[in-house]
Amino acid sequence: MPKHEFSVDMTCEGCSNAVTRVLNKLGGVQFDIDLPNKKVIVDSEHNVETLLVTLKKTGKTVSYVGEK
Repeated sequence: MPKHEFSVDMTCEGCSNAVTRVLNKLGGVQFDIDLPNKKVIVDSEHNVETLLVTLKKTGKTVSYVGEK
């Protein structure tokens, strides 16, 4: 599965919990959250647009960095 890197404006544990919540609801994803560097690496068959829309549901500023 392709790995996609996103920059998410997370500042605390609550922010990373919000990311975890929306990605788990989407399903079919494995992910790592790097809170200090404000990065989320998502391993998924979902397309980038779907992942971007899902991550934006957190209310945080999200941008796609690229494939890992």
